[in-house]
Amino acid sequence: MPNFILLTRLTANGVKTLKNNPGRAAEVNREVEQLGVKVLQQWGTLGQYDFVSVVEAPDAETMAKVSIELGSRGTTVNETMCAIPVERLADLI
Repeated sequence: MPNFILLTRLTANGVKTLKNNPGRAAEVNREVEQLGVKVLQQWGTLGQYDFVSVVEAPDAETMAKVSIELGSRGTTVNETMCAIPVERLADLI
């Protein structure tokens, strides 16, 4: 199944939501899984992005649906990248 990198920045509303409900990140992960995407790894980060997640989705269309759903809430701004394992990339060359 394809892997994707999801880079997330919290909006001001997102920061308030997370502060008022620290378990919200785990709740969102469960919601994402209901949409067909599995969160494999996730980090809170300092710098340009607040979260970096590695997720697995059946296809790019499913990942786009999740990214749009998350962005439509007004609490995050997301950037999604397709991730190809280095070993597989070497096979493609």
